[in-house]
Amino acid sequence: MLTIKRLDIADARVLIAGAREKAAEIGVPMCIAITDEGGNLIAFERMDGGKVTSTTIAIDKSFTASGAKKATHEYGEVSQPGAPVYGIASAIGGRLMVVGGGLPVIVDGDVVGGIGISSGTPAQDREVAQGGIDAFLASL
Repeated sequence: MLTIKRLDIADARVLIAGAREKAAEIGVPMCIAITDEGGNLIAFERMDGGKVTSTTIAIDKSFTASGAKKATHEYGEVSQPGAPVYGIASAIGGRLMVVGGGLPVIVDGDVVGGIGISSGTPAQDREVAQGGIDAFLASL
């Protein structure tokens, strides 16, 4: 039998609030998705002005980060032509994201979920995702 650590809705709200605060600080309205350790959506927010097209991207970034237990930008680095996992972006029906902005949420060495951000540049998305994680970890 396994004992699973998993984000709950209260945790998701803290992650979203931290990400929203960072997005406001940098002046870029974002789509923010939180998934559990298996990539299942717990919560989502599209800030006023967040791109409609970024909704699915944010969800899939969070799905990738939690389900694959790896930051999406790390997949981007190893999925270029000639790299070890070239073509992986087409895996899982195209849901596996290789663009920065999806980070696993790690507590005591366990991936308990993921956060996915979209609407800015990959660097901005990643910064906002980290803002959410920082707020969450500070709340523990």
